[in-house]
Amino acid sequence: MTRANISQSISVVHPLTLSHGKNAEVWDTSGKRYIDFMGGIGVLNLGHCNPAVVQAIQAQAEKLTHYAFNAVPHDPYLRFMDRLEAFVPVSYPLSGMLTNSGAEAAENALKIVRAVTGRTAVIAFDGGFHGRTLATLNLNGKVAPYKQKVGVLPGAVYHVPYPSKDTGVTTEQGLKAIERLFSVEIDIDEVACFIIEPVQGEGGFLALEPEFAVALRKLCDAHGILLIADEIQSGFGRTGQRFAFTRLGIEPDLILLGKSIAGGIPLGAVVGRKTLLDTLPKGGLGGTYSGNPIGCAAGLASLEQMSDDNLALWGQRQEQAIVNRYRRWQEARVSPYLGRLTGTGCMRGIELMTPQGTPGSAQLAQLLGLARDAGLLLMPSGKSRHIIRLLPPLTTEPEILEEGLDIFERCLAALD
Repeated sequence: MTRANISQSISVVHPLTLSHGKNAEVWDTSGKRYIDFMGGIGVLNLGHCNPAVVQAIQAQAEKLTHYAFNAVPHDPYLRFMDRLEAFVPVSYPLSGMLTNSGAEAAENALKIVRAVTGRTAVIAFDGGFHGRTLATLNLNGKVAPYKQKVGVLPGAVYHVPYPSKDTGVTTEQGLKAIERLFSVEIDIDEVACFIIEPVQGEGGFLALEPEFAVALRKLCDAHGILLIADEIQSGFGRTGQRFAFTRLGIEPDLILLGKSIAGGIPLGAVVGRKTLLDTLPKGGLGGTYSGNPIGCAAGLASLEQMSDDNLALWGQRQEQAIVNRYRRWQEARVSPYLGRLTGTGCMRGIELMTPQGTPGSAQLAQLLGLARDAGLLLMPSGKSRHIIRLLPPLTTEPEILEEGLDIFERCLAALD
């Protein structure tokens, strides 16, 4: 899709123009219907135009559309933070600030860890993704296209392998890579934090090894290093739980939030130990639009639907449908390009590989087009753009989910 007044540096996955949507279905401007397995890239866990979210937006728009919280506090911000504090499953006193996006949450987290530790070095992981702003670019464990042509990036950032059954990197290998880093590249006493996704999103829905997470937590505690969990994509029920870090048996010091936090309205947050969030001087945190009243109202309506029972029901139903269908495809040998099923819970990716054992990047590109023509929108991921990440709304009707998987199967079988 080419428009002279839109930057050509924006990459578009599907060259069509959407008109409207309802739960897991969207329609383009020509009236064609699609089943949405992209969810606005993980933003719509509760579906398009969720009725409770829409109602909350409409009601708030009649009361107060905007106020900068750092100028004058407003009630939606206060109520949402109370609800968010109760929703984040940690044992310590929690505090936080609202932002406009996940990337902005990451930027503010970097400010906080510098203030707390007096250190600047950050360790991130291969395949990770934390945003598109200048500082977060350096955190990303992938060069193309994010770091190309932007020159020297801010901050000292080092990358190590991501231990996961999905990557083949073991806990022992991950810890040895960190040991080597401290021996060869950077003094451990200069490291402010580790930042890690409990399940990588852009990386291809790769689930962190719990054993490694526990060892990393111990390492951080022993050396005064903070641990940041990026739950921007994996949070708010994407795995079938509130947050993915709970399956790891650890508590992070700071947690980055965004995407499905507010049903499609721009909102993010950095939350964590109150002692950390209170370190910067007055005025050190804030922002004009951070915690906009309409975003807070949408966030509150979203959280009220995300009970543990609802998330478990939605997650189990979706996980069972995806896993069962994948196993059937394997047994029937639907396609020679069908690779592994990645991820955990209902946060799943489907890998395409060639018979020669190389990433099926060309086949994935073909699959995107075939599925789109058949009425299914899919999202690519992975270092080689060879993993389909499945992001249907958690609230997708079972018959719609099955219809989407039927289309996926037919397109997978048609790959050449």
